[in-house]
Amino acid sequence: MTSGEAEVTRQRLISGPGTLLVWLYGVMVVGAVSRSAYQIATEFDRAPLAYSLSAVAGLVYGFITYSLVRGGETARRAALVCCVAELVGVLTVGTWTLVEPSAFPDATVWSDFGMGYLFIPVLLPLSAIYWLRASRSRDGDAA
Repeated sequence: MTSGEAEVTRQRLISGPGTLLVWLYGVMVVGAVSRSAYQIATEFDRAPLAYSLSAVAGLVYGFITYSLVRGGETARRAALVCCVAELVGVLTVGTWTLVEPSAFPDATVWSDFGMGYLFIPVLLPLSAIYWLRASRSRDGDAA
């Protein structure tokens, strides 16, 4: 791949719907990291699992945001793997919070499939996976 092709790939990840994904993931980074940092610093003993999972979610959101902005095929693959892992996490934690609510005395970002965040935590990885796969298909068609 030439540097010109790499630049086109990078632009594709942060153009159109990719720009919206970067913005939404950025908002989620700020929300999850700031919330979990405050909760871990002030009341960690109350719900350590919930607050730790929110911190992990914030880190995952940060990595995906970075990968989308960075662009390139390696970043696309890393973001795709991370989005799938994020979706598995949201579905697992979402189900866990419904089946055994006593395990979570306080909500995580992914509790109840992200209901406290307008279901963005479950919709975001689905949208990102679609975008990453669709933009890859377009890149393959252009080659």
